Amino acid sequence: MSLASFYSTPSVSSGAAVAPDANMDEVRAAVTNEVIDDVNQTYPPALLANPSAEQRAAIGERVATQVAAAFRRRNLRPGPMYENALGSEITRRLLGLGFLDLLLPPARTDVSEIAVYSSGLIQIMRKGSVRFETIDLHPEAGEVWRVLDRLLGPQNKTLNEVNPVVYAKLPPSPDNPGGGRLTVLHPAIVPPGRMPAINLRLFEQKPVLPEWLIERGALPAEMMDDLRAAMQSGKRLLVCGGTRTGKTTMLSALCNFLPEGWRIVKIEDPEEIWIDRTTVQSFEARPKAIGTEVAAVTLADGVKVAMRLSPDFLIVGEARSGDALEALFSAMTTGHSGASTFHAESPRDTVERVITEMGMHSQARPAEISRTFASAIDLHLQIGIRHDKRRVISFSAVGKDLKDGKVVFLPIWKYDESSPVDAPRWTKLGDINSATEPEHE
Repeated sequence: MSLASFYSTPSVSSGAAVAPDANMDEVRAAVTNEVIDDVNQTYPPALLANPSAEQRAAIGERVATQVAAAFRRRNLRPGPMYENALGSEITRRLLGLGFLDLLLPPARTDVSEIAVYSSGLIQIMRKGSVRFETIDLHPEAGEVWRVLDRLLGPQNKTLNEVNPVVYAKLPPSPDNPGGGRLTVLHPAIVPPGRMPAINLRLFEQKPVLPEWLIERGALPAEMMDDLRAAMQSGKRLLVCGGTRTGKTTMLSALCNFLPEGWRIVKIEDPEEIWIDRTTVQSFEARPKAIGTEVAAVTLADGVKVAMRLSPDFLIVGEARSGDALEALFSAMTTGHSGASTFHAESPRDTVERVITEMGMHSQARPAEISRTFASAIDLHLQIGIRHDKRRVISFSAVGKDLKDGKVVFLPIWKYDESSPVDAPRWTKLGDINSATEPEHE
């Protein structure tokens, strides 16, 4: 049965006793509402919010019984397949995440991102892909709102016209231990506004293994060896790339190389990187809670706290703002090893964006920010998309002396732009300790 069959009217079995004027879509909606009302009246809200396995089974049985009874009262017999599909859908609405459950583990394990358009269109991105694809799944607006209520309510978040943009989390579960990052937009700001627009990015359920990236052609094994040496020696690394290039995935993989026993402090917004170590202390930023006295806690706050925790290695999830960059560079110029990700399309673009962000925050001059960058960062890793594949485009050392007031990048590895999609090539130009010839851009 296709995904869409759970959210459209399945064909009624032959021989079904259907009234001449019966509209099955209307009947389906009426039966659904009756059964949901029955279950809500039968079981307390606290139980429905967190049922045990036995209670979940009992609720499922009651739903099945009530679905059959509701059709019989209408002298309708649509058949076991129809009734079972509707019963499963209602149970998901009551106990799970409705239509999302059809796209999440254990139902599917190949999805990395889900996009729900305000028009009702749904797309997914498969793991290893960089493009969305449309799927045949069409939940009603009411179903989408119910799923959002179930996700946002426990996090004390509300989506409305006063607060039309909400950032939240998909909580980890036994089937999806990585959880996910949720962005929701109110219909008022996303024409045509039939329903909220949703983006859900799923996090890896386990540590990202370096060999996975090699197998997918993101970089050669020899470059990964250089990155291993860099992480093990505590080099200060900045991983850069555009949207969906896999910056966090790359940093997650590289964290496998950190020495056992190192005290690692990880600051993220939200938490995404999964490090297979016991000596990891995570810190998660949070926004100010609207309508409360709960203050915001920023990435910059997390870095300042981390510096008091005596880390051997500091990891900062994507540094997006001037204050986060300033705090990160302050830590790295005072003897702290670490790594972070940053949104930029090239090494030169990295410096220009850092100058812009830090300049707006601190009013520092570009030359001063450039000197800070050169002092704080040892290595720069640039990721991009070529032929719809994620590739490391360049791996460079950062020169400690400016040239004509600009940061100098010393190439270690460079992607061959002329290489075919099925046989990517890279050229080694130096090493992590002795790259000497500046990269000309």
